[in-house]
Amino acid sequence: KQRIVFPDNGRQWKDRKQASMFYTGNKIKTTKYTWFTFLPQNLFEQFHRLGNLYFFFLLGLNWLPQIEVFHREITMLPLIVVLLASMIKDAIEDYRKYQFDKMINFSKTRVYDK
Repeated sequence: KQRIVFPDNGRQWKDRKQASMFYTGNKIKTTKYTWFTFLPQNLFEQFHRLGNLYFFFLLGLNWLPQIEVFHREITMLPLIVVLLASMIKDAIEDYRKYQFDKMINFSKTRVYDK
């Protein structure tokens, strides 16, 4: 789909109304997460990495009493530290994108009209 931008000069109401059915706003949004989707979506992305899956597999094996090598809590530490560090990094990065989008969306623009 193409995006069609119409100047707000009172002409072409029919075309504007038809185009506005597909595009509800003219805001830029580059953020990946919302407040509600941050934790599940971030965990889903984190466990697509092979290293995180490896530590999760070791954690699962260590909860079995026959295979337990270390204390269960000690096995959880590397995975928790890596996940928390990645989550904090992603949250800061997404917040910076949000701030930049907000600055762009509220900036003044010039409209060309013949």
